[in-house]
Amino acid sequence: MKEVAIGIFVVTYILLLALPRHRSYIAFIAALLYVVLGILPLANVVQAIDWNVLLMIAGTMGIVALFIESKMPALLAGLVLSRTPNIRWAIVALFLFSGIISAFIDNVATVLIVVPVALTIANRLKTSPVPMVLAISISSNLQGAATLVGDTTSILLGGHANLDFLDFFFYLGKPGMFWIVQAGAIASMLVLLVILRREKDPINITSTTIVKDYVPSLLLVAMIVLLILASFIPNKPSITNGLIATGLFLIGLIHEYLKEGKAEVVWKAIREIDYQTLLLLTGIFILIGGLVEKGVIQDVAKLFVSISGDSVFLAYTLIVWASVIFSAFIDNIPYVAAMLPVASSIATSLNAPPEVLLFGLLVGATLGGNLSPIGASANIAALGILRKEGHVVSTLEFMKLGVPLTLAAVTSGYLLVWWLFG
Repeated sequence: MKEVAIGIFVVTYILLLALPRHRSYIAFIAALLYVVLGILPLANVVQAIDWNVLLMIAGTMGIVALFIESKMPALLAGLVLSRTPNIRWAIVALFLFSGIISAFIDNVATVLIVVPVALTIANRLKTSPVPMVLAISISSNLQGAATLVGDTTSILLGGHANLDFLDFFFYLGKPGMFWIVQAGAIASMLVLLVILRREKDPINITSTTIVKDYVPSLLLVAMIVLLILASFIPNKPSITNGLIATGLFLIGLIHEYLKEGKAEVVWKAIREIDYQTLLLLTGIFILIGGLVEKGVIQDVAKLFVSISGDSVFLAYTLIVWASVIFSAFIDNIPYVAAMLPVASSIATSLNAPPEVLLFGLLVGATLGGNLSPIGASANIAALGILRKEGHVVSTLEFMKLGVPLTLAAVTSGYLLVWWLFG
C-alpha cells in the first residue's frame, strides 16, 4: 500500500504541475482516492487537514476583500508608485515590503495582504500583475525562516532546540537565522534586478485616492499584531491563528452590515473568498497525511542517515539540498517535524554541533517551497488570486522566477550557516 500511496502522489503532482486550471479538482480526487483505498483512514482525515491554515486563509481573504473595497490598496499603490522610478523598482519594492511583513506573520497572510496593492499597481500601469505577485509570494516564503514567529517551521525548530525569539537574531554569540535569511534576501533581490533588467518603463502617476473606510485597514493591522502576540503564547490551541483571522473577518462583516444596512454587502465579501484554493490545500493536506501515515516521510529521514556516513559536511549538504527538493513538492511542516529529531541524531552520532544541521534543515526546507508553484501554501494562495483575475500561471512561468531566486537564497544561506556554525 505504501507503493500505491507514492504512485498516486507522484501522478497527482505531475498533473498539478501540468494542468494549472484544474489543480483543485485534481487534488480533491487524489485525496478521495487516498481515503477510499484506506491509505489514510477516514478517522484520521480531520486530523491530517491543517484547519488553522484554512481558517486563516478564509478569514484573511474576507478581510482583504473589505480592505480592497475601502480603496486603501489603491492609496498604498499610489505611495509606492510615487517613490519608484520604474516598474522594475516597483516590483523590488513590493518584494522587500512583503519580506519585512512575512518575517513576523504567516506567509499566506502576507501574500493576501500585499497582493491587492500589486494588483492595483499593475492595473494603473496597464501591465501584467504576474511578476509582482510571484515576487511577493517568493519573498514571503523566503523570510518565513527569519524569526521565531515567521513560519510554522521556525516555531517547530524553536521548540525542538529550545530557542527563544532573540536566538534567531544572535545565537552562541554569532549572527542567527535572521541575518542569514537577510543575506539570502539580498542575493535574491540582486538576481531579481537582473531578471527585470528590461522592465524600465517610467512611472508617471501622481493621482491620489480617497479611502472610503479605515476599519478594514485597522482590522488588518490588528490581525498582524494579534498573530505576533499569539506566537508567544505557550500551549495555545492549534487553530489560534485561524480563529483570529476569521473572528476579525466576522467583526468586519458586522461593521459593513451596520454601515450599509444591506445583507448583500456581507454576501459579496463572503463570495470573494477563493474556495478553489481552500479545496486544493485540503486535498494536499490529505495527501501528505497519507504519506505520513504510511511512513514515507520517516523512510526519507532514515535515508539521510544511511547516505551521510561519517562526514558532517556531507550530512549538512545532503540535509540542505535534499530539503530544497522535497519541499518543492511536499508541505514542509510534516517534513521538518520528521527531520528535526533525525538531524539532532545525526549531529550526536557524528559529534557535530547540532545547530549547523538544524539551521541547514530550516534553510533548505523553508526556502525550497519556491522551486514549484505548489511547494508552499503562499504560492498556492497567490496563484489562486491571479487565477481569479484571469491570469493562469503555468509551472514553467513560475519556475522562471522561482528557481533562480530560490537557488540564490539557498546557496547564500547554505554557505553562511556552514561558515558560522560548521
